[in-house]
Amino acid sequence: MHKEVGTYQRQGFGQTLEIKPPFGLLIVDFVNSFADPAIFGGGNIGPAIARTVALLAYAREHEWPVAHSRIVFADDDGDCNIFGMKVPGMVTLKENMHESAIVSELRPVHGELVVRKTVPSAFFGTSLAPWLTQHGVQTLLVAGAVTSGCVRASVVDAMSWGFRPLVVSDCVGDRAMGPHDANLFDMAQKYAAVMPLEDALQAIGHY
Repeated sequence: MHKEVGTYQRQGFGQTLEIKPPFGLLIVDFVNSFADPAIFGGGNIGPAIARTVALLAYAREHEWPVAHSRIVFADDDGDCNIFGMKVPGMVTLKENMHESAIVSELRPVHGELVVRKTVPSAFFGTSLAPWLTQHGVQTLLVAGAVTSGCVRASVVDAMSWGFRPLVVSDCVGDRAMGPHDANLFDMAQKYAAVMPLEDALQAIGHY
């Protein structure tokens, strides 16, 4: 065992977060630009999108509340912010652009919430938290991109709002594996349950 992991254990991190129904699903920013390595993609994002198809099908079959997020800036750039200053390419994502649209294999259906955002978290300044509360969600499964950015920010906010985040580790992706792995470890230590899809569905099947 690495001594760093021992430090976390000695200090009481990494406790088991019990999952409880009702369940919900949040898919963060699986849009065309993040699926494209020439724009914001790369790494394991493609495989994570493919894996999320099965997760989304399960959620729909079991009639869970499902929410999606997109990064969408105003056509006139009037809402450009600090995020846009750090990553100017994000400001190019507009409502009606192909690049900002959710990938076709995960396209939302009637009754699913789509939140537009201009910051990393899907919760900040959106209706997501009250919508999940209205639907009675306790445990929120999280898929999406990128693990070290918008996924992590959304998971931290989900926990802060009192939801139990369950990060589906093979349904989240990042353009580089170092940040992906480090953030999965960190979220598991502090904020969320983290497990692959097969294990998550097995755990949920007990309820």
